[in-house]
Amino acid sequence: MEGRLHDGFLPGRFPIDAYGNGGFRFGGMSHRGSILVLPSGIKAWDAVAPADITLSSLEPVLAEAERIELLLVGVGRDLVRLPEGVIARLRQSGLRIETMQTGAAARTLNVLLGEDRRVAAALLAVA
Repeated sequence: MEGRLHDGFLPGRFPIDAYGNGGFRFGGMSHRGSILVLPSGIKAWDAVAPADITLSSLEPVLAEAERIELLLVGVGRDLVRLPEGVIARLRQSGLRIETMQTGAAARTLNVLLGEDRRVAAALLAVA
């Protein structure tokens, strides 16, 4: 996939058109690497492995928590559980969290965006 998010951010709500090859396609462009899909737009995300999904890396999600009902976390190809401390803090912010493989998270995100739900996603890129 070619291209990058301009300044690491694309404002607006966009479905994920494709994923794989180390990135995502959305909004008429492609991005290599992981992404956060937030109510304000899509943001480049430095996380590359489940161990990188920390409270610090999820700060942009927490900053918009009031506008999010459900957070989908795509943890790559293999399903892994997030640390209890991360889950607890996200829930304290009023978020419901669903952890799943990245492909399933991207597909679920698209359905919920189509229903105009208050959804966000943290998606690890997969090869």
